[in-house]
Amino acid sequence: MPKAKMEKYYEGIGGRKTSSARVRVYPDEKGSFEINGKKPEDYFQTDNQVKKVHQPLEVVEMEGVKVSVLVKGGGMNSQSDAVRHGLSRALEDYNEEFRKKLKSPGYLTRDSRQKERKKPGKRGARRSPQWRKR
Repeated sequence: MPKAKMEKYYEGIGGRKTSSARVRVYPDEKGSFEINGKKPEDYFQTDNQVKKVHQPLEVVEMEGVKVSVLVKGGGMNSQSDAVRHGLSRALEDYNEEFRKKLKSPGYLTRDSRQKERKKPGKRGARRSPQWRKR
């Protein structure tokens, strides 16, 4: 039984809030971009989210790569941030010289902010019940 041809790829895992993205970059001349089997324009709802996903490729001025992304969890904004973070990590793995270009705009930094939990006796994380005199 013949084995499937193994393509060499560079992987990066990105995260934001509860979203996580596994990004694979294949050295390829065609230059395709796929998120969960769809094009970024079809997957994300706003142009801003699509632009955010393409930012690392624009910074390192790289076009001829195939990008495959598997993203899950969170909302659309946090997913686009997770994809950008994962793509930056994959590009850094692809070529170490890209690190300086990706580090200065902050694409390699994981945004660690999470939703704060609700506390007992409060209406939300910090909001107290309305005070009344009588």
